[in-house]
Amino acid sequence: MPTNIVFDGSSKTYRIGPAFRPIFDHPLDRTLTALSQGFGDGLGGAGGRMLPCEFPEPINRPATDTLATVTRAIRAGAALSVSYVSPGSGESEREIVPFALADNGLRWHARAFDRKSGSYRDFVLTRIRRAAPVPGDAPRPSEGPANDIQWNRVVELELVPHPDGPRPEIAALDYPMEDGVLRLRARAALAGYVLRRWSVDCSPDHSLSGPEYRLWLRDPLALYGVESATLAPGYVPPGERG
Repeated sequence: MPTNIVFDGSSKTYRIGPAFRPIFDHPLDRTLTALSQGFGDGLGGAGGRMLPCEFPEPINRPATDTLATVTRAIRAGAALSVSYVSPGSGESEREIVPFALADNGLRWHARAFDRKSGSYRDFVLTRIRRAAPVPGDAPRPSEGPANDIQWNRVVELELVPHPDGPRPEIAALDYPMEDGVLRLRARAALAGYVLRRWSVDCSPDHSLSGPEYRLWLRDPLALYGVESATLAPGYVPPGERG
């Protein structure tokens, strides 16, 4: 576009014109990463930040060798033998078939079929003490992602400003709402993480109080049958409501 730049004769340089319009679309996440951390063509080639920027430093990064082993297994469709530490049973030996990584905003985990329990589960990468391929093993089709109902189910979530909030118009400014509603689509396996990350009040009568609860799940029945709903703030299954 010829009006995008103008020539500054005094400095003999081209500058952004008053009618500038971008020609290319840049993904916002990559733009913010470039501004805060710099560009880079490779994993080790990133330069310095482009603008002064501060953000929370991650404090629970997974070990690189664990991440490498898990991602190689995902790419190869292979099973892993892992030593895993869980809050309920402590450290145990398991065989898992991972097929995806997920970031819940606070930690990275692998979605995998767990042969010990015969079910699909989330395995936090930082809790894997040891991981190695299972020699000569070929996972069965029944252990693949196609049979993970919670992973393949997508739920529609409608979030609105918390009815008891003092300034609902601010929530409408902070989040990309249309007609006062923020509509999200999330895998059932991840929906609870999403709602907890954004402190969404999921109680049927918007009973949670506190400045962190700025959004309310307008229809809690959207979480019916969603296993990760136990993580959603204030969620009560329909059969347990008073």
